This record gives sequence, structure tokens and C-alpha cells, in this order.
Amino acid sequence: MINELIEILKKEDEALNKLLKLLDKQFTLIMEKDTFKLDAIVTEIQLCNKEVAEAEVERRKLTGKASMSNIIENASSDELDNSFRKIKKTIEAIKLQKDTNEMLIKQELGFTTRMLSMLTPKKEAKTYSSYGTIRR
Repeated sequence: MINELIEILKKEDEALNKLLKLLDKQFTLIMEKDTFKLDAIVTEIQLCNKEVAEAEVERRKLTGKASMSNIIENASSDELDNSFRKIKKTIEAIKLQKDTNEMLIKQELGFTTRMLSMLTPKKEAKTYSSYGTIRR
């Protein structure tokens, strides 16, 4: 079981590293403002997420409801421990890159929205109130 679990963890680590590379590529495309390539990379990220999920399901079938921490403690396998630590480190890097990409996209959308509102004036008629101020 330990050897099977190590193989599954290696497979999951490969999928996670692939996802991290795609997120790095997405970051580069965001910075270059290449919207068409950004749209195309979304499908690649979704496929990679599917690979990660499949590896996770495979691991959960093997381990059942037991937590990985307990399994690693009971197994006393250095290779298993190292593989799991590597996966945890990769997941943290993925979270950081994903959050960075989301923040940049939100900033760009906010900027675009403000520019559009400046370029297209409101079409409502402006009227004066009884106090002499403009109502909108």
C-alpha cells in the first residue's frame, strides 16, 4: 500500500506542478494584457484541475477516511513523508499564484470599468433641485 501511495503522490505532484506552470503562464499573459491567449489558457487550467482531482480521488480510494498525517506517521517512510511535504509546498505556491492572478485580473477589470465610465457619459437628463444642485 505504501508503494502505491507513493506512486499516486508522485502522479499528483506532477499534475500540481503542471498547474503551477500554467498559472505562471497565466500571470505572464495578464501582465502582457493578451486577452485571447488568456481565454485559451483557461481551458488548459481546467483540464489540469481535472488531472489533479483524478489523482486525489485515486489517493482517497486507497487511504479511505484516514488522514494523510496519520498514515505518514504510521508508515514511517521517508519517501512518503518527502512526497507529501513536496505536495503541500506546491499547493501553497499554487494558492499564492492563483490569488495574485485573481487580484491582477480584478485590478484590470476595475481600471477598464472606470475608463469606460469616463468615455461614455451617463445618458440621464440632469435637472436642478429646489436648492440649486444638480440631480442625477
